[in-house]
Amino acid sequence: MAQAAARQVDDTDLTLKLAENSMSFTLDGLPKEAVEVARHCFLDWLGVTLAGSREPLAGILLKEALSEGGNPQATVIGDGRKVSIQQAALINGSAGHALDYDDVHLLMPGHPTVPVVPALLALAEYQNRDGKDFLTALVAGIEAECRVGAIMNQSHYGAGWHATGTVGTFGATAAAAKLLGLNAKACANAMGIGGTQAAGLRSMFGTMCKPFHAGKAAVNGLSSALLSQRGFESRPDVLECEQGFADTQTENYDPAAALDGLGDVFHTPDVLFKYHAACYGTHASIEAAAALKREHNIDPDNVADIEVHVRGDNLRICNILNPVTGLEGKFSLRFTAAMALLGENTAVIANYNEQKVQDPEIVAVRDKISVHVNDDLGLAQSDVVISMKDGTVHKTRADVETPDTDLDRQWSRLRAKFTDMATPVISAAGVRTVIDAVRNLETCDDIAEIAALCGKPAGNDV
Repeated sequence: MAQAAARQVDDTDLTLKLAENSMSFTLDGLPKEAVEVARHCFLDWLGVTLAGSREPLAGILLKEALSEGGNPQATVIGDGRKVSIQQAALINGSAGHALDYDDVHLLMPGHPTVPVVPALLALAEYQNRDGKDFLTALVAGIEAECRVGAIMNQSHYGAGWHATGTVGTFGATAAAAKLLGLNAKACANAMGIGGTQAAGLRSMFGTMCKPFHAGKAAVNGLSSALLSQRGFESRPDVLECEQGFADTQTENYDPAAALDGLGDVFHTPDVLFKYHAACYGTHASIEAAAALKREHNIDPDNVADIEVHVRGDNLRICNILNPVTGLEGKFSLRFTAAMALLGENTAVIANYNEQKVQDPEIVAVRDKISVHVNDDLGLAQSDVVISMKDGTVHKTRADVETPDTDLDRQWSRLRAKFTDMATPVISAAGVRTVIDAVRNLETCDDIAEIAALCGKPAGNDV
């Protein structure tokens, strides 16, 4: 079915064209906005990964890696020990998504940085590469996965594939290929190696397997580029070929969307950052509920009922009606909206726990909330309607699908978020040093210095 659609557009050498685009990048030739947002992506990823390194799945993966042994090549973020580059990519990639607090891109649709940076950081550390090369390869990876996401359209995600794990594999592959200096043909070949490994099921949301998808995308992308460099052969047309990635995994194959503005249009500036520690599908409802509380001084005791309106897609992602664990709470529109109406801080990771999801006060408000479908809304929009017991009705719409164009403000917000997440792991002094290093990434002579800073457990603060 996908191939029938393909004939309407010339998709000859589609994989190769995307590879050529990413492999052609130079730092000086990239738009300033793309480079700056890539820097923001890196800082945000370091923060969520440092915090995620304390999650049980990170410890399990580290124990497994240590039991396997191998050459100490790259740092485990938040721990400091070194493992092989592929082990580091797996552990750091999984830890970065463990809290579901990492950035989002609606074109994928998924989390763009978490599959890419772990592969890139491990390889850059091992090869002692500088910040300029790192930033260039990071943009190359994000651009590649966004365009692959455009090919696959919403059909891929709607069928149950987790795009962070599937589409993200191509981003990790392209980033690693760029850092290795592969030419376009070798990168396209690597994308074939990555494409045949790409996986991730949305049915695993709410389990350790969801962040594991990100780690697997990182390690699969890294290994694909390395194997291609060594001469391992694959098909160079994995995206467009019969029984290839698109033909088997989407009903709405759209090569035109992938090629639109190729070389001129950049998608990296459209990355969206999370400021609530829950699934991005809940963020618009949180923002709307919080706005109504602020504007009308709403007392939850005087509320009769609450309606949350979202696109139907969201019901399959984050509509756990009665969460019983903190992780399930992150995927509950009702729970997160109730938190917002009660003035709970939805940005604090620790607020998503068993005690909180079972708190009688929160549960009482949660049970007044009903979720409704409105497919006229955008992917990250929500209407919240609050009916008071006296008959008054308050309504507002929130939209979190538009990137912030004030990049100084965005950096400031991400710096604060990073400080909150990283301080318990590497200390306040370490946090300040890392922020300064990322702020001045182009002057960094060896990316291993930043990896080392994020590998040191917190000691005596200064």
